[in-house]
Amino acid sequence: MSEKLSFPKLILFDWHGTLVNTLDAMYQAVEVLLDQLEDLDLVPSMSREMETRNIDDEKLLRYVRVFRHLHPKILAERRISRTDIFDVLFGDDEQAKNTAHQAYNENYRQFFGKVKPFQAGIYEYLCCLKASGIQLGIATNRSREFLDKELERVDGGRWQSLFEVILCGNETGHYKPAAGMLIEAMARVGIKNHEDVWYVGDSQSDMLTARRAAVPSVFYNGALWDEAWFKGAFVDHQMHYEPNAIVDDFDQLLDLFETLGALQQRPSRQPPREPPEPHIEPDWHPSVAQLRPPSLILFDWHATLVDTLDAMYHAVDDMLAEFEELELMQRLVTEDNAKSPEDMKLVTHVRQYKQLHPKIKADRKISRTDIFEVLFGEDDAAKRVAHGHFTRHYRKYYGTALPFESRVRYVLQGLLDIGMPVGVITNRDREFFIAELANVNGEDWSGFFQVSICGDDTEKRKPHTDQLQKAVDMFDMPLAEDVWYVGDSTTDTIAAKTAGVTSVFFNGAQWDQPWLNTIFPGSARYPHKPDVVVNDFSEFWALVLACRHKKQGFGR
Repeated sequence: MSEKLSFPKLILFDWHGTLVNTLDAMYQAVEVLLDQLEDLDLVPSMSREMETRNIDDEKLLRYVRVFRHLHPKILAERRISRTDIFDVLFGDDEQAKNTAHQAYNENYRQFFGKVKPFQAGIYEYLCCLKASGIQLGIATNRSREFLDKELERVDGGRWQSLFEVILCGNETGHYKPAAGMLIEAMARVGIKNHEDVWYVGDSQSDMLTARRAAVPSVFYNGALWDEAWFKGAFVDHQMHYEPNAIVDDFDQLLDLFETLGALQQRPSRQPPREPPEPHIEPDWHPSVAQLRPPSLILFDWHATLVDTLDAMYHAVDDMLAEFEELELMQRLVTEDNAKSPEDMKLVTHVRQYKQLHPKIKADRKISRTDIFEVLFGEDDAAKRVAHGHFTRHYRKYYGTALPFESRVRYVLQGLLDIGMPVGVITNRDREFFIAELANVNGEDWSGFFQVSICGDDTEKRKPHTDQLQKAVDMFDMPLAEDVWYVGDSTTDTIAAKTAGVTSVFFNGAQWDQPWLNTIFPGSARYPHKPDVVVNDFSEFWALVLACRHKKQGFGR
């Protein structure tokens, strides 16, 4: 792609991502800033999702709105600039972006210092351009305080004499993509004809800056984006600020010049830049391709959305103390029927001490439903008795429900915002669920859910499918893979897979992979395995957004 270019008198370069690599410090400073959005009163200034340029921008905006940090894919790939991030978050709100840039500078001061050329041989390339009669400059949103120090350090400081003009973001009143920085740079070297200036940068914001300044632009493809990315980033965008040319490295930049005129002292070509190693996504990501995008999301309650562990373990211990009286001791599974040696250890401890092992209560990782599944196996009658007497004891302790993670309610709000129907499937009796729902850390969460099915609303509780069936009936939907059931227990997974819906295992207990393999062996006797595992609500929200992306496609 190359058009409307003439041999320039001045080339202005962006700094980070074009001439140098300062990614570590940049992303650290951005992450700190995002955690400060409330304190900076920037949340009300965030763009609306309908105003974003494309699906990827919408995903970034929704993710930051909920979790106040960057999507893990962005952090892993390290391809997007902070200016582009701010453009996505705040759109055309220049005041909000200026506030964000200023706060970023304060944070960047903690991290900056490490700087290196973005690719090998940049000094020689710049010397070639300069020897060919082209003036060089830098136009960057980096503050002068940091730019000067980084220029002193990079490549032993030998770049400092190469540039006739340098303008930084805190010197012209407005940060890019405002055009003032480029126009001021032209004035300082006495150039009036805009066609005599090229701006070379690595971001969408840089290209928009050039378009607003009416100077030709060259996109330095430092991230080695593919053709599809460029189509979504520029060609389909209504503002039409696609670059005049795209180059993957500085050799291709010099090739552009050689089509327009002679170059002096051209250095030897460097080996072509290699794309980054394929990103290995979190464990859940490979499953995205196989997941049906959700039309309905159903959640377990305890240990998924909320923490009621203290009350739950107290009630279980009270009930275990009555096992002899309830004639449940003789109905505990035998060693032959236990799912695993670890399960048999729990059965043996309960048989001997009539209480949970202290490690179980200390680890706080297993639900009462899973406890009953371990103790009684396929004896549904025994489990019904156990659930009934658990309810009697739970009445003494219930009342305090806390969000399982601090930003769970923001995920629920995010689901409402994208129009996703949401419900709860829980073995908790309705008497307790309604009280807890109305008082989650002092807040009423009832507005987040269109349906709730409790353990005493159907004849059989999970792992039977009755509750899931009743929930989808209320939405006039079939049990199918576009129904997601999100839960923290093997019981939840069994219920989901038996019903034929997508099982999202919420690994709030942070089980490691060997233990997940143990509790989900995929054997003939225990065939049910989750379709996907998420370790926290951050991963779950990323999964939802990724599947929406898949459903909607890459355009709007």
